[in-house]
Amino acid sequence: MRHTLPVAPQFYVTAPQPCPYLDGRVERKLFTALHGEHAIALNDTLSKQGFRRSQNVLYRPSCAECSACYSARIRVADFKPRKSQRRVARRNAHLEREAVSPWANEDQFELFRQYLESRHADGGMADMDIFEFAAMIEETPVRSRIVEYRDRDEEGGRRLVAVCLTDVLDDGLSMVYSFFDTTRERASLGTYVILDHIEIAREAGLPFVYLGYWVPGSPKMGYKAGYSALEIYRNGNWELLEDPEAHSHDTHPLSTTPIAEQVARITLPDTRPTGRPRKR
Repeated sequence: MRHTLPVAPQFYVTAPQPCPYLDGRVERKLFTALHGEHAIALNDTLSKQGFRRSQNVLYRPSCAECSACYSARIRVADFKPRKSQRRVARRNAHLEREAVSPWANEDQFELFRQYLESRHADGGMADMDIFEFAAMIEETPVRSRIVEYRDRDEEGGRRLVAVCLTDVLDDGLSMVYSFFDTTRERASLGTYVILDHIEIAREAGLPFVYLGYWVPGSPKMGYKAGYSALEIYRNGNWELLEDPEAHSHDTHPLSTTPIAEQVARITLPDTRPTGRPRKR
């Protein structure tokens, strides 16, 4: 009988580059490729350990002297919207939601470009063309959906106003990337997309909505602390974020664990075949 040893994923570290969240900081990521027949299991398992997906890669921050980034998720069963969030939900209740296969189209790209030019004109994605955009949407080896939100006008047209690329995990929804019509500032579409994903997860019986990273002190990422029942991944465990002000973005040379130790602590999915082998 021939035995095939499982091939464990290989982990790598990116070269240091300027941090997009905190001025004067240097960013570094720990990452691994996401492919093959066990991609879904790997995505499910590593998402529970603070990793995020970008196309065919799973990554999480692994900066040399900074540990300010926390993976964040909402505990669906315990979430209670604030008064302002209830207003946002009512204001956008007329929008039509449709979850479709992850295929890019021109309507999405046009909205994406408008969003970037308004909110992230100097960001790393600012120069993305339609082919790179299509790769971001379509290159997924896991269970992904594009959730579109449309507004019906007086003539019966359906205008695209918000989009979210969403992964379906075994324990929740992971909001990989969302963008929306920034000219509708009063609508707070970014907030609405998160609130609606909480409802989708609730309807599907999924316990969590993964939001990406919460970074205390970052104007871009600090808003996530405004959602109740928010958990952050810290020191290898998920814990409820009770007091955002208690978390500092100050650096310290001993605040991070060495890369080799980080990798050694990662739990991988059991991809061994089940059942008893046949005798020959």
